[in-house]
Amino acid sequence: MSELLPLFLFAGAIIVLLLGYSVAFSLAGTGLLFAAIGAWTGHFDVVFLEAIPNRLFGIMNNEVLIAVPLFVFMGVMLEKSRIAEELLDAMALMFGPMRAGLGISVTLVGMLLAASTGIVGATVVTMGLLSLPTMLRRGYDPKVATGIICASGTLGQIIPPSIVLVLLGDVISSAYQQAQIDQGLFSPETVTVGDLFLGALIPGLILVVAYILYLLFKAVTDPRSVPAIPQSERDAVDDLAARVLKALVPPILLIGLVLGSILGGFATPTEAASVGAVGAIALSMMRGNFNLPVLKQVMKSTTEVSSMVFIILVGASIFSLVFRGYGGDDLVRDFLTDLPGGVFGAMAIVMLVIFLLGFFLDFIEITFVVVPIVAPILLTMGLDPVWLGIMIAINLQTSFLTPPFGFALFYLRGVAPESVSTMQIYRGVIPFILIQLVILSLLAYWPALATWLPEAVYG
Repeated sequence: MSELLPLFLFAGAIIVLLLGYSVAFSLAGTGLLFAAIGAWTGHFDVVFLEAIPNRLFGIMNNEVLIAVPLFVFMGVMLEKSRIAEELLDAMALMFGPMRAGLGISVTLVGMLLAASTGIVGATVVTMGLLSLPTMLRRGYDPKVATGIICASGTLGQIIPPSIVLVLLGDVISSAYQQAQIDQGLFSPETVTVGDLFLGALIPGLILVVAYILYLLFKAVTDPRSVPAIPQSERDAVDDLAARVLKALVPPILLIGLVLGSILGGFATPTEAASVGAVGAIALSMMRGNFNLPVLKQVMKSTTEVSSMVFIILVGASIFSLVFRGYGGDDLVRDFLTDLPGGVFGAMAIVMLVIFLLGFFLDFIEITFVVVPIVAPILLTMGLDPVWLGIMIAINLQTSFLTPPFGFALFYLRGVAPESVSTMQIYRGVIPFILIQLVILSLLAYWPALATWLPEAVYG
């Protein structure tokens, strides 16, 4: 019975979360409650709790995590300064003459917003508010319109510089070092956030291309569902090329500067994030949208999101410490290594569990609670850390799209007009879920899609 206590601990945390309590306090509270019960019954050594101060100091002392509030600031500033709105209008006019042109514009702007914000909720809500009314007014099928908004909004999971990849990179790095030490390698190799950024580029771009190909397919097979923008609207715009360049070039330069400095080895993710934050302020000033009220809104949003991330990390650290104290690591390791199919079977089960947990938990909880438990075991089996990180990111992205619990669906439902039914949103995302599963399968079969670029750049 005592060997099942880690499972009861994990199940207890899930139940408390489903009851609607705060994530951070649910994780920490459940962990401490089970620690107290275990200490009283003699199944838990309270010495494990003495490591909590060191865990918390480690979080505070982690320079990589400073990139989180800086990237959040960058994304929120670009959103509040209406750069996304100008981008969407300009791209829509550029692709307007062709059927599905507006949908392609939404996909490309969603990709750029994903690279700017890295926050799924912010991207889906922004795209829903800006583009959904326009798409519906121009005759788009609600299913196609809502599907492409949800799918392009979740690109923030995989298009760097993504906050998901920053947090996942930090966790994967620690797990990779632990796995090598467990194997007796006391001069372990390292994996960085930059490695994950590079590894995500090719799969992320393949996803964007696949979305666009699907929209072109719809333009051929069902042209009435993705109509072109009337020529009269385009003719009413003076100097379209100048407008497109003005809207498109500055954000691309900023994203290129941030990503290029990381991938070129000129700056750490934290240093590049600070450049991005300052650059977002500069763009807002250039647009004439920077003022004290905007700055207050951006700082408030940044503080809220960053506080949420770090308090969840504290709660998850306490939870994982108690889980290890109960021998949960050994239980999971024995279960995964005894599965039929070896590494493939273990990886398949982990992907399935993460996919299902993605219905109920945000990526932050999964990254801080589940990944530190399973990643060292999988990496000990010989899996590549970059490939594993990208597989988890795309898996979570697919989970956030899947009805009836996908987070992206809830975000869009919150801003969609009443004329769009929930069932239309559910049906709209199904083709994009299938696309994601195909890409995930392709990446599983051909890991070089994620590993080739980091190896080519960093050797």
